[in-house]
Amino acid sequence: MIAVQDVKQELGVAPACLALAFSRATYYRNLAPLAERPPRPAPARAMSSLERQAVLYELHSERFVDTAPAEVQARLLDDGIYLCSTRTMYRLLHACSEVRERRNQLRHPAYARPELLATKPNQVWSWDITKLRTFTKWSYLYLYVILDIFSRYVVGWLVAQKESAALAQRLIAETVLSQGVQRNQLLIHNDRGAPMKAKTTSQLLADLAITGSFSRPHVSDDNPYSESQFKTLKYHPGFPGQFGAQEESRGFLVEFFQWYNHEHRHSGIGMHTPESVHYGQAPLLQQQRQLVLARAFAEHPERFVNGCPKSQDLPTSVWINKPTAETSSHAAQCTNQVSLIIPQIHLEKEELHTPNRH
Repeated sequence: MIAVQDVKQELGVAPACLALAFSRATYYRNLAPLAERPPRPAPARAMSSLERQAVLYELHSERFVDTAPAEVQARLLDDGIYLCSTRTMYRLLHACSEVRERRNQLRHPAYARPELLATKPNQVWSWDITKLRTFTKWSYLYLYVILDIFSRYVVGWLVAQKESAALAQRLIAETVLSQGVQRNQLLIHNDRGAPMKAKTTSQLLADLAITGSFSRPHVSDDNPYSESQFKTLKYHPGFPGQFGAQEESRGFLVEFFQWYNHEHRHSGIGMHTPESVHYGQAPLLQQQRQLVLARAFAEHPERFVNGCPKSQDLPTSVWINKPTAETSSHAAQCTNQVSLIIPQIHLEKEELHTPNRH
């Protein structure tokens, strides 16, 4: 404001405001600030201070201290007394911060939004458990699947008759060993199922120097790659829908994951197989595809009105919850949010409201 005043004679108000990144409307508004508004007069129907104190005295009395305002008014009317409406009682209690839920309600903490980046295989894994129906009612088999989100390669799986933290730990340990994962190389993302949140699972990850990440509660898209893989499984033409025994399901799953990893062309990785991306064969296959397209263009250029066709690009990065401008600015303003790609998961325990009246 003062700087604009100093240079406005030479430059003018508009150029000075533009040069100093100062709003011209704010400048003119500050030249003639609005006069303070007079205090709002009390409505003619408003209760006096003594009347409000009388109502609060009754509400705080031993007779009515644990009674809802509607019942207070009903009892007073039975006694031939009218103080005010039920809504006015609530307004007076609210002004005293005495209107809250009486029951012990759980207050869910704010969970950090997982923003995970993978630029190569064996950097971020996602795993989950899905149910497989059997011919016995209310009986299920449980399929554990660990997926590399960059290559979509299923690096480990097992099928069992129950959800178990011990089975999950065995699967993770064996998969880490088979993939040759080094310490401090891997992040494993999962939802908040009992095997995932088990203390022994966390201890295993700590022993292997693996970072753990959790989906937010009641958020359906924080673990999208595992959910998408399960959909591919259950919508596969050969999926039987129901299984008779664990051995039968294992036989089908062996064939399915063989097809998924080695034959299935995945749209999210340039129509390559997960195996070719996971083990670095995709760039060579990409070049071969481009040579085929170039040869087709050379033979019949009139068929390609937009020039030589180009094969789909391979992904260079894969995100779970890619940051946006909105989330980035919010993270910069929040001092309690860690500004890392891998956020820290905090506040696992739920807090209770303090009990209060009405």
